[in-house]
Amino acid sequence: MRQEILNEIKQYDTIIIHRHVRPDPDAYGSQGGLAEILKASFPEKTIYTVGKEEPSLNYLRRLDQIEDEAYKGALVIVCDTANAERICDERYHLGQKLIKIDHHPNEDPYGDLLWVDTTASSVSEMIYDFFLYGKDKGLKMSDEAARLLFAGIVGDTGRFLYPSTSDKTFSHAGELIHYHFSRTELFDQMYELPMNVVKLHGYVLQGFEMQDDGVAKVTLTKEQLSEFGVSPSEASLLVSALGHIAGIKAWVFFIEEDDQIRVRLRSKGPVINGIARKYRGGGHPLAAGASIHSWDEVDTVIQDLIAACQD
Repeated sequence: MRQEILNEIKQYDTIIIHRHVRPDPDAYGSQGGLAEILKASFPEKTIYTVGKEEPSLNYLRRLDQIEDEAYKGALVIVCDTANAERICDERYHLGQKLIKIDHHPNEDPYGDLLWVDTTASSVSEMIYDFFLYGKDKGLKMSDEAARLLFAGIVGDTGRFLYPSTSDKTFSHAGELIHYHFSRTELFDQMYELPMNVVKLHGYVLQGFEMQDDGVAKVTLTKEQLSEFGVSPSEASLLVSALGHIAGIKAWVFFIEEDDQIRVRLRSKGPVINGIARKYRGGGHPLAAGASIHSWDEVDTVIQDLIAACQD
């Protein structure tokens, strides 16, 4: 599949790279990392990265604003996006050919070519795999591509703490740090929190609810977010905050947005992506997301999470 993708890349003059809505570092890292590899390897090609920008990730990359006409005869690649409905910028279907590169369970096999590896820690890891495969076939790595891929791997492994971290993950990260970028600066940008988010962090640790089944929940209404001056995307940065609590098996954050309540699920063992699918979402076995549209649905999500922990 890597060879087929490389063949397609070589055939097109314009390549447009998408990723998922509400991006995280792996979404930006894989999208931008692939773009920078292709720019270094094929300077004659036009490479775009598109989607709605997430201000908290501007330190990683700024995205391109392009007209619909740019998609005519273009190759479109979507990184780190399990379901077509979660692709950021719905114009992805305007290109001539569509490639999906992802590491989530392949429940929506969209695209003309699909490369899905659920054993990969991140799509950034997969993009580095792609580079290693093609480095004797014309692919070149740049310092900026290395910075982005490293950030994506670090972000999706929780700084190498998550079970998805493999020997390959450490090997790739070890190779990427030999390129010229500041890891100290990158880590500061990734993990320093503004004071309002730190105060919300304290509120979360004081106010989360823990049940005997090892299930914990956090609810954050629009009014609470407004009180702390924190956006829903900033609040989502705190989802891992409960992971170090003794006795916890799985937990969920309910974060209210204007038109929905985001459901952020995390687990130390019980499989929870089936629950996410039940509520219009999906993800990994131990990290997934979904959406509900009423606070009345919270109890049913909790009961499903308790059942998963009991199983």
